[in-house]
Amino acid sequence: MAAFRSHIRNSLASVVLLASALLLGGASDPEPSFDHAAVFDWFEYEGDDPLPVPGVGEYANPVLTGFYPDPSITRVGHDFYLVTSTFSWFPGLPVFHSTDLVNWRQIGNAISRPDQLDFGRLGLSRGVFAPTIEHHQGTFYIANTCVDCGGNFVITATDPAGPWSDPVWLPQVGGIDPSLFFDDDSKAWILNNDAPKGPALYEGHRAIWIQRFDPATRTSFGPRTMLIDGGIDISTKPIWIEGPHIYKKDGWYYLSAAEGGTAEGHRQVVLRSRKVDGPYEPWDQNPYLTQRDLPPGRKDPITSAGHADLVQLPNGEWWATFLAVRPYEGDYYNTGRETFLMPVSWKEGWPRITSPGEVLPYVGKRPPLPSRGTPSNGRRMSEREEFNGPSLPPHWMMMRNPRERWFELAKGALWLQPRTTGLGDFGNPSFLARRQQHMHAVATTSVRFNPKLGERAGLAALQNDEYWYLMSVTRGPSGAEVRLERRAGPKDPAKGIVLASAPLKDFAGAPVGLRIRSGGAAYDFDYALDGTNWRPLATGLDGKILSTKTAGGFVGAVFGPYASRDR
Repeated sequence: MAAFRSHIRNSLASVVLLASALLLGGASDPEPSFDHAAVFDWFEYEGDDPLPVPGVGEYANPVLTGFYPDPSITRVGHDFYLVTSTFSWFPGLPVFHSTDLVNWRQIGNAISRPDQLDFGRLGLSRGVFAPTIEHHQGTFYIANTCVDCGGNFVITATDPAGPWSDPVWLPQVGGIDPSLFFDDDSKAWILNNDAPKGPALYEGHRAIWIQRFDPATRTSFGPRTMLIDGGIDISTKPIWIEGPHIYKKDGWYYLSAAEGGTAEGHRQVVLRSRKVDGPYEPWDQNPYLTQRDLPPGRKDPITSAGHADLVQLPNGEWWATFLAVRPYEGDYYNTGRETFLMPVSWKEGWPRITSPGEVLPYVGKRPPLPSRGTPSNGRRMSEREEFNGPSLPPHWMMMRNPRERWFELAKGALWLQPRTTGLGDFGNPSFLARRQQHMHAVATTSVRFNPKLGERAGLAALQNDEYWYLMSVTRGPSGAEVRLERRAGPKDPAKGIVLASAPLKDFAGAPVGLRIRSGGAAYDFDYALDGTNWRPLATGLDGKILSTKTAGGFVGAVFGPYASRDR
């Protein structure tokens, strides 16, 4: 009987793995299986932000533009690996590789199978929060939280490109933001943000805890010790102490954590101790990274810096990756929280990233590492996806886990099946997305679709289920048309409201070009019937609805092909 159960489990696992490959396009057929689908021949993204351009021996910040928050980094020999948050987007937890800290290439996603985690109908800013990546004795570890979908867990891999294991849950570790620390004596520890010992004294009162961790069983054990109560000075009522990391240097254990929330009050603080489990004393010159002390209204600001993770180079230097944002006005930004890079200096035994009042630079001196390739996310970007490969590149995402097969790569195109799940339904619609990585960006595609009544296929710009624009080829009671719809908050209907339309006379499914242009706070929507002569459908529409300030949450805006049908 045990052997039979094992056989059934293995068979089911094989089915899930096969389904995962099919859902991600990895095993597409040369002929599409959908009887009726929207066909996208290509998708193009262009970005061009007028910021300082690095010269010889320099690099540009951010090093990962667009929605890549909460970066965690580790070094293995001369190679660096980095992961970021993705919340309820799937695949989740992108894994990047670099040899120089400047040029990053995504090599996979740690959450790549639909059965690893279940995002259900969560909001897009729930799901997987700040991950931590570490390497120990040939194994890579990611410690992470699935908020409202299971709690804290650890996954492992011998190859950082994947596959990564199923989650091992950590029932003794509450709260969020777990991280691992492997000491010189091979003892391992797990840190996390959680509630303080007693009742919270104020809104945002949290604590940092530590406990032993067994790498063999991937479980925590032993007593839990509170290392930080509230923040570095609880008398000032600091909020949201989180994202903890421990580093060892010159016989000291350094505990680094974010404080003040991840908006404009964000900052990074540091404490140290001679023992890994404390007690820890804060530096009297904290914070060692922030932009909260700078005047508002400055030109081309970088704000909200924090959630740093430090890494030591082979030559002994220290550098840090961290999140920050680039607003186009006030605290409005659509590109999400991005990954920045800065050197770390050590002063009298303490780390420093920014001094009081120091502005984070858009251009800096490169790390002393061999340079390979061109910057992965430079000031200018032009990227065209022809959909002619066996699978989508790893940066493409969808809203939550797929539960059925609704897209295929076939005959050199992307085929989307129109389904009743829409952009505003908190589900998994027929929508494939890539990040908006520039304030000034253009997303363009060509779609072949002869819609039935109530069907639509086109190009969406989306921040979450309640804030988006959709330009599509559709068919209404009067015939085929290009239509622009918008949802600008939970009070709008889930299908959105119609803003503009243009009739398509004698339409029979010929290719229609669709283009969305972002200029920071304003978006333009154009279409073309011959691929070259673009016609405006609507111009100067409010781009702030796609900002984190308006829409809330922790993600950034995305563009991508979409298809749906009415119920």
